[in-house]
Amino acid sequence: MLSTDAILVQAQEAKKTLGTASTEVKNHALRAMADALVAGCEDILAANAADCADAEGTISTVMMDRLLLTKERIQGMADGVLALIDLPDPVGQVRRRATPKPGMVIEQTAVPMGVVAIIYESRPNVTSDAAALCLKSGNVCILRSGRNAWRSANAIVTALRAGLKTAGLPETCVNLIQDTSHASANELMTAVGYVDLLIPRGGAGLIRSCTENATVPCIETGTGICHIYVDASRRRRWTSSRTPRPAVPACATQRKSAWCTRTSQANFCPS
Repeated sequence: MLSTDAILVQAQEAKKTLGTASTEVKNHALRAMADALVAGCEDILAANAADCADAEGTISTVMMDRLLLTKERIQGMADGVLALIDLPDPVGQVRRRATPKPGMVIEQTAVPMGVVAIIYESRPNVTSDAAALCLKSGNVCILRSGRNAWRSANAIVTALRAGLKTAGLPETCVNLIQDTSHASANELMTAVGYVDLLIPRGGAGLIRSCTENATVPCIETGTGICHIYVDASRRRRWTSSRTPRPAVPACATQRKSAWCTRTSQANFCPS
């Protein structure tokens, strides 16, 4: 098992290569990563089956649905990676320009953060989403999956690394922490000089733990803000774009708040 310290060192060594890679190189890598996901589908499904078997009876049906992968979901993961190719490359974009006096130009230009660590719970699809977004923005990623999904995440990272190798980029542009204990999460939170940005993606407890204990820069993400506005011209049949495959009805996940027009309130909105 590769130690967390060793992974941190490898990530630092890879960040200059990825940070200076051209848009064409990164897009080629994204395409190769998507192809590798599809090619590695059977291996990913086998790893996921083992995760699901171990988790059976120990997690809720909602969490089990999030953990489960199918061929269709893996194809959706690959499609998500491909979708980034058409997005503009944020690296090198001039965000602000000023000319305080003749002959002097001051520009604010977007550059990669460097090494981005992402701690997330047992949702295997986050593995490819996070890796692809980091790569598009020129950042090396260190992924720390939840214990229940580690085998799935490892199989996904293995496929993604095969794509990186095909594209001529270091495999260590995408890294997965092999230790799933709390100690490895704490190591990432305090890896000053190795982690340039920490992003927790999960429930309130995970986010609170990161923001309270991290000594590296940390983004405090939200735990989910679900709002619905219902106009008078609404259709009676609708689905939530926030829940493309909800394990519970969309109305249950969206109970946090709703706004209705007066004419639609009597027929739709709860009292």
